[in-house]
Amino acid sequence: MKLMVNGEAHEVAATTLAELLAALDYEGDWLATAVNSDLVHKANRAEFQLSDGDRIEILSPMQGG
Repeated sequence: MKLMVNGEAHEVAATTLAELLAALDYEGDWLATAVNSDLVHKANRAEFQLSDGDRIEILSPMQGG
């Protein structure tokens, strides 16, 4: 399946958002995720089915000053 993740094209076998995060080595409950500009809550990632061409944004907090 072809997906856009944070603006970069990826070809993946993952079918759910949780599988995609694992395949791309994203870990942690503190991640924010959106698919096609719609927020996906962490509790829904395992059931959230991805479709070819979806645009996924994965955001993580940054520290700094």
